Amino acid sequence: MSNAQILASVDIVALRLNEHQRLELLLIRRAREPFSDQWALPGVLVNGRCADPSLDAAASRALEEKARVAPRYLEQVATVGSASRDPRGWSMSTIYLALLCPTTRLEGQDLRFFALDDVLQGRQALPFDHTELVAQAHARLAAKAVYTALPLHLLQPRFTVTEALAAFEACLGQAVQHTTLRGRLERMKDKGWIIDTGEKNRPPMGRPQTLLEHRPEAGRVFVFDRSVLV
Repeated sequence: MSNAQILASVDIVALRLNEHQRLELLLIRRAREPFSDQWALPGVLVNGRCADPSLDAAASRALEEKARVAPRYLEQVATVGSASRDPRGWSMSTIYLALLCPTTRLEGQDLRFFALDDVLQGRQALPFDHTELVAQAHARLAAKAVYTALPLHLLQPRFTVTEALAAFEACLGQAVQHTTLRGRLERMKDKGWIIDTGEKNRPPMGRPQTLLEHRPEAGRVFVFDRSVLV
């Protein structure tokens, strides 16, 4: 039997939408070497000494113990590995995308939200290959935002069409027609994934807007019959 050792981990790309309708990334300050004191993705090592029965369980442990947040949505994105990504030796990581409520608050000085654009454009450097992991997770989110209701998981359960539009545009990085998105939301209402609460928000400026409520089915994302970009 080989005695070769491989470092295996689960790393979390956790995103939220801030008050300016911009995506933010949750990072944790590393407490130990390598790259001690640097901001990195929250994650956990997985090996024979861990009690995790699956990768999904390890991701839940990373969110609970390291990120200390409860996601509204969690999805496995990819697994990467090489001899060069970690100075300690050959390593592999399974990446998860987690979407958080916009009102998520962090527990502890070792956690902080950073502008996603700053990470993707290199203004906020990350250790290991974490910038590439973030890019992969973001690409998955953008691709699925074209034909699914995934961006709604970045909103509070009750939202307006305007807020939904901002979430889709933040994920896609481009404009979406208001009437097009409204049509997709109406389709979700027909299928019972969204309900009209009968209530309206009362913004300080502007007209009141109807509050909708997202009622996703457990473990599923609503798939549109057409792209939100057409």
